[in-house]
Amino acid sequence: MGLRPNRRNLVVFSSSARRADRYRTQRPTRAQRIRRLTRMGALLAILGVLRLSAFGRRRWPLLAGISLTAAGVALRAGPGSVLLLPGLMLLVLTVLSPPLPPGDRTRRSELERELAAYSTPAQRRDLEAAFDRYSDDVTSELREIMASQRTQGQPGLRG
Repeated sequence: MGLRPNRRNLVVFSSSARRADRYRTQRPTRAQRIRRLTRMGALLAILGVLRLSAFGRRRWPLLAGISLTAAGVALRAGPGSVLLLPGLMLLVLTVLSPPLPPGDRTRRSELERELAAYSTPAQRRDLEAAFDRYSDDVTSELREIMASQRTQGQPGLRG
C-alpha cells in the first residue's frame, strides 16, 4: 500500500503547543494593551507626584493638589479630567505625611540662610565638591536645599 499522491491532510498525533504558537501572532489583545497602558500611566503618575512633592515644602504640594483637583473637576468632561487623579494623590500625600517638628523647621531655615550665602557659581561648585566627599545620606538635606534654591532663582544672587 502506498500513499496517495495528493494527500495534504496528514494527522499528527503528538503535536506540541510551541509549534502551534510559532505561526500565531503574539500581539496582545486590546484589553491587555489598555490594562498595561493604564498600569504604566498610574505608575508614572505616582512617580511624578512624588517628584513634584519633593520640590516644595508641605504647603506647595497642598496648593498643587488643590489646584490640580479643582482643574480636574472643572474639566471632567474633557481631556482635562486627567488632572484629577494627580491632584487627589497630592492631597492624600500631603495629609498623610507627618509635619516637621518646630525644631527641625528652625534648623532647616537656618541651613537655608547659611547656604544662601554661597551666591556665586564658583562658591556653589566648591560647596558641591565638598558634598561629594561625604555619602548621600549625610548630605541629602543640604543638596535638596541647594537644588530648591537653584530652582527658586538663587535668592543670594539678587541685586
